[in-house]
Amino acid sequence: MGHDLVALGEVMLRLAAPPPQRLEQATSLDVQIGGAEANVAAACARLGLRTALISALPADHAWGDRTVREMSGHGVDCAGVLRRPGSRMGLYFLEYGSAPRPVRVLYDRRDSAASCLTADEVDWSRLDGARLLHLSGVTAALGDNLRDVLRRAVQEAAARGVPVSFDVNYRSRLWGPEAARDFFEEILPALRYLFVGADDAETVFGLSGAPEAVLSGLRGLAPRATIAVTLGEAGSVVLADGAVVRPSKLYTVTVVDRVGAGDAYAAGFLWATLAGRSAQGAADAATALAALKCTIRGDIPLVTRPELEELLASDSTEIRR
Repeated sequence: MGHDLVALGEVMLRLAAPPPQRLEQATSLDVQIGGAEANVAAACARLGLRTALISALPADHAWGDRTVREMSGHGVDCAGVLRRPGSRMGLYFLEYGSAPRPVRVLYDRRDSAASCLTADEVDWSRLDGARLLHLSGVTAALGDNLRDVLRRAVQEAAARGVPVSFDVNYRSRLWGPEAARDFFEEILPALRYLFVGADDAETVFGLSGAPEAVLSGLRGLAPRATIAVTLGEAGSVVLADGAVVRPSKLYTVTVVDRVGAGDAYAAGFLWATLAGRSAQGAADAATALAALKCTIRGDIPLVTRPELEELLASDSTEIRR
């Protein structure tokens, strides 16, 4: 039996300064793992889907071993993760901000195992029988070889009849908007699901104004896709089968860690969709999981299906006994 969702991308070590310290003050760092596509795979696995990860990690390496253990512990099949001898993991350093100081991220991922991945190294049979392939623009930003991997991934998925989901996830520290747009426009026509933040839609595609206008512009680029534009605290807007859908409710959130909230949104949406729920149900699940993620430290939403269903049924914060 194939996987419900296969994700392809880099898993990194996340090294965070204990808030409210700045990185230059920190004498210790909180160590976790994270990565856009891996976050989605882990979140969906925790909600009950069969998920798998395609990536690369160093071999005979404590952090690589820990990453496989943790992803497997969430329920993600890591058999498609290449272990490369003599390589390293990518790092990212996180500094939490309190308004008006923003959250800041510093990357150290050059020549990491995943950033050196080539299309011929990937075991594409991992897509056999899959219901969905999930990709993101973070991987595309890492170099020509990774863009070739994503092109090949889209081709391999099409050959197997596997729909493709894509989160734009534009990273200005990794590449410029023109280079990003040129690549995205290659693959957008093939997508079945597209996720993009309103800020990224404006920066990368020059689309701004009312959310419906942004959706219309994106529809021209991704004519086959269900499109979700996330709007931060204002929620999201989804274009599915010609109809515009908004979440049924928004949540008052005490934010602990907003890093990974967009990945949680995508995971909730894809989980609900693969579970056979309507576009409205998917938008509601995505919004709820993103809200829950913001209350949890780390990249991955440590949420079970009963907890998500509970929030969807009632947003009460009374003590559960």
